[in-house]
Amino acid sequence: MARGDFWRASALVLACVAVANLAAAHGDVTPQAVDTSSLPQLGAEWRTENPFRGNEAAIKIGTSAYNQNCARCHGLEAISGGIAPDLRRLDNECVTLKVEAKKKACVKEIDDFMLTTVRRGRTRNGAVYMPPFEGILSQEAMWSIKAYLETRREKPL
Repeated sequence: MARGDFWRASALVLACVAVANLAAAHGDVTPQAVDTSSLPQLGAEWRTENPFRGNEAAIKIGTSAYNQNCARCHGLEAISGGIAPDLRRLDNECVTLKVEAKKKACVKEIDDFMLTTVRRGRTRNGAVYMPPFEGILSQEAMWSIKAYLETRREKPL
């Protein structure tokens, strides 16, 4: 093997190890506490629609909560690097709807889907794609994260 080939092969091996380490890190996140004491408490019954939509205090809390608990997999500022879904596109389909009532129903459905996913996680064929956060993050924290994500939409409503 020529000297140049050796270094190229070594660089390729190192790159493969780095990518493998990134892939192994997916989902290996210790959830961080989220202080929602400054927000209205929502009670024990889970809401089906985001009560913090457009709430600046919730968006600020949600930004921090997202960065601490979600960004490792879903990307900084909700811009996915390909490991997990790009959450800026979560409700893009709703934007295309012309009838306002249908658009609102679509957003409500996405709210419910997002909250269910965060609460229960996602598993496929025994592999955990997203850990469940129910019992770790409060309802207020989850909705704050959703309020933040709404500010990051790829296509604003």
